[in-house]
Amino acid sequence: MKSIVVAGGCFWGVEAWFKRQPFVKSTTVGYANSSIENPDYKLVCTGSTGAVEAVRIEYEGPLGQVLDALYKVIDPTAFNRQGPDVGTQYRTGIYYEDEADREAIEKSLNTLSEKLQKPLATEALPLANFWPAEAYHQDYLDKNPTGYCHINLNQPLD
Repeated sequence: MKSIVVAGGCFWGVEAWFKRQPFVKSTTVGYANSSIENPDYKLVCTGSTGAVEAVRIEYEGPLGQVLDALYKVIDPTAFNRQGPDVGTQYRTGIYYEDEADREAIEKSLNTLSEKLQKPLATEALPLANFWPAEAYHQDYLDKNPTGYCHINLNQPLD
């Protein structure tokens, strides 16, 4: 099993999207690359921690399928925002735990940039840390089917 951490705005929708992907085995929402240990939602929302709302994905198969699925639901050119969500915690990013993934991520982002012909705001960084979010955030849209989501979860998986 491989894992990667991705960010694409509010983690509720990103998690719900990835849970629909057949190659995904598990997800955990949390806060990545925080400047402090174990931040909570309220603190992350202040922007003072540098943390990003993110989803750790355990998956099988090639990393490219994870990245392609991410690109379907984010605006990779938006700086510190996705949909109506604004703030540094809503930036887009790919945070790798395995240095061997770096080259594939950078190549994928370069290809995406060429297709869009616009500069990307999506980070590609090593994962410094990942702190699971509070229990009520985990599987939020499963527990609250009419809850807020900036992602169209009805779009085709392919």
